[in-house]
Amino acid sequence: MKRASVVIILVLALGLMSACAGMMGPPIINRIQQNGELVVGTAGNMPPFNMTTKDGEIIGFELDLAQYLASAMNVKLRIETLPFAELLPALEAGKVDMVMSSMTMLTERNLKVAFVGPYFISGKSLLTKTRTLLSVEDPSEINTPATTLVALEGSTSQLFVEELIPKAKLIRAKDYDEAVQMVLQSKAQAMIADYPICVISVFRYPDAELATLLTPLTYEPIGIALPANDSLLINLVENFLEAFEGSGELEELRERWFEDGSWLRKLP
Repeated sequence: MKRASVVIILVLALGLMSACAGMMGPPIINRIQQNGELVVGTAGNMPPFNMTTKDGEIIGFELDLAQYLASAMNVKLRIETLPFAELLPALEAGKVDMVMSSMTMLTERNLKVAFVGPYFISGKSLLTKTRTLLSVEDPSEINTPATTLVALEGSTSQLFVEELIPKAKLIRAKDYDEAVQMVLQSKAQAMIADYPICVISVFRYPDAELATLLTPLTYEPIGIALPANDSLLINLVENFLEAFEGSGELEELRERWFEDGSWLRKLP
């Protein structure tokens, strides 16, 4: 019944927006409808938000969310994987229609692109093999030149280290796979990343003696990044997300990807 209600709401909303699109000519909506596909940019290596399986398939919480949105718009979904730091430039250049990639809704980013959400609340944590780091309650405790940290290039994790742990040596990784490997190989004492990614990494490498904090160090709302020049698309995604959450389906997706780890078997 919940699913039927969401479909009815979205079909009505889409019909109204399609009529408006013909009068107003919104650029991104027109492109999506003319091409018959929604192009979503993602990093493809941020489990459980988005990740690449052994078979090369892109799966995850955000991929399911994107598929629901594409279905509501009656178009196909096409995923474009890019390094995290290249996602917003690709959005601004019109190479993708939106970005879903565990992206924090920062004011700095919001000055250039629009955001809808949040669809998930995250926060910074650390992944380490050094058990002494787990007692950290304040970043200043590891703010020394003797500490080597790794963070995803272009992410809020990089900003977190630069602003709050500036004395530590920072390595900028192109993706999380590279960052986790640096911790596993003891090239960095810890990876700074979103809390869910740290937790999943612990379970992904059960024999590596990895550990993470019990609670996040920060509060970070995760949202969908959209072009700033198409108010109709922004309104459509707002309505979709509100209806999807109100129906309970968003919570079901969260439970599937964040509480059931059966998908871990699909990863390399």
